[in-house]
Amino acid sequence: MYQVIIVIHVLLGLSIVGLILMQQSKGADAGSAFGTGSAGSVFGAQGAASFLSRATAIMATLFFITSLGLAVINGHKGVAFDLMSQPEAQQDAAGIPAANVKSEEIPSITENK
Repeated sequence: MYQVIIVIHVLLGLSIVGLILMQQSKGADAGSAFGTGSAGSVFGAQGAASFLSRATAIMATLFFITSLGLAVINGHKGVAFDLMSQPEAQQDAAGIPAANVKSEEIPSITENK
């Protein structure tokens, strides 16, 4: 379930970026983008701007909902991990952290013969 929401979240983010890039700035009129008057365009004189802005608002709302859903799912996964509450690792003179491995866990070369 989590992976499905992540995929939807990424696709919504990419679609928002695409919709924003397709929109024109406030200063440019609709005819300058296509080289002709905007009255004969697919969406009408103001239809393209309102369609793109409405689609962007819907995608942004869905993106916000998936963000909240992912936050809720992560909040209920288990015990919170706090890096600062971990004990300090012991270091040797070279500054390399010591490994907490027991000697019986390390296989001997002579045992495999």
